[in-house]
Amino acid sequence: MLSGIAATGRLHIGNYIGAIQTWVRRQDDFDCFFFIADMHALTIPESVRADELRSKVREIVGLYLSCGIDPKKSTIFLQSHVPAHAELAWIFQCVTPISWLQRMTQFKSKSERTSASAGLFTYPVLQAADILLYQPKYVPVGDDQRQHVEITRDIAQRFNHLFGACFAEPEALVPQTGARVMGLDDPNEKMSKSIAELREGHAIRLLDPPEKIRRAIMRAKTDSGTAVNAESISPAIDNLLSLYEAFTGTTRNAALSQFDQRGYGVLKNALLDVVLDVAGKIRARYDDVTSDPAYLDGVLADGAARAAAVANGTLRTAKDLVGLIPPTSRS
Repeated sequence: MLSGIAATGRLHIGNYIGAIQTWVRRQDDFDCFFFIADMHALTIPESVRADELRSKVREIVGLYLSCGIDPKKSTIFLQSHVPAHAELAWIFQCVTPISWLQRMTQFKSKSERTSASAGLFTYPVLQAADILLYQPKYVPVGDDQRQHVEITRDIAQRFNHLFGACFAEPEALVPQTGARVMGLDDPNEKMSKSIAELREGHAIRLLDPPEKIRRAIMRAKTDSGTAVNAESISPAIDNLLSLYEAFTGTTRNAALSQFDQRGYGVLKNALLDVVLDVAGKIRARYDDVTSDPAYLDGVLADGAARAAAVANGTLRTAKDLVGLIPPTSRS
């Protein structure tokens, strides 16, 4: 199983529920590779600051560990520390039709807000390389990332058809609860790291202080009603219920049994309690693991070595199939 998070913005509860929480729960079931996509952060170069990127990378590593990813069970690494990602991405660019990339909805939305680079256009190809190097059976993703797994499968099929069998076709593993966490300030808009940088109260970051978490939840948008009504649940109340279910592990039926016909304040206070509890534990562990920079460096160095051992084997097979000559064979 493989997944990763781009080194942009700061991780919020949507990232935790939609991705990291699933990783933690499944790391005993699979051979897991979890990476930080620092190369993807370069697709919008206007927003990149070298010192900030390095700081965000270390923050994300610390959060992986503090949320429960165990480096003894799972491989944690930086995308840029394994050069095979960039090499395979170039091969994939040469076999991927432009029309496939033009259909990608995230490129369309991001290119409307910025001057689109070639990297932004082709980053689904790099993402396919990120995945296929490790031949995973499953890729845990949020609901909005299904399209990226689909194009990854398409690229694998096209490569295999053109050059011979090399890549397995992974399946998307989408959590039943929290697959698409919406903004607290707008329940019709997905919770986003980039939007959270611009709008207060849009998201709850994993390292936010308690008072900021409290403010975001208590000010979260509801609707014109005053109490939860199981027969008519608006997008805003559905989002709050989904968050409560994801943090507590309860079902929708159980949540409605608890909150039906009760005021919105009751739901918000209950959600606040569980979020503060989880965030407090994460913050305490984060302060502990990040107090020793050498430990983080060791986790990344060990992870890069383990990841490269797998990725380089896949890359060698792909290069052999397309006819690229190994360096040891050159005259």
